Amino acid sequence: MSYDDVEIENMQWNEELQAYTYPCPCGDLFQITNEELKLGEEIARCPSCSLCITVIYNAEDFADNKSKNNLEPPKRQAVAVA
Repeated sequence: MSYDDVEIENMQWNEELQAYTYPCPCGDLFQITNEELKLGEEIARCPSCSLCITVIYNAEDFADNKSKNNLEPPKRQAVAVA
């Protein structure tokens, strides 16, 4: 069960942790990484206590760009004609 629902826009990017963070009532920070978001994870956990929050975000914003580019045609290569 989630302590709260928090929109990703209300979270802060922490360069040191390489994660989105949000203040936890215990004094630490809820954390969720870009990799977790790309995998569809929506639960940010606090490393100091048992609380967690549900992160509300658009999964398409964190989708791997490679999967979107699969529709591109293959690149053409020059062929020598004898």
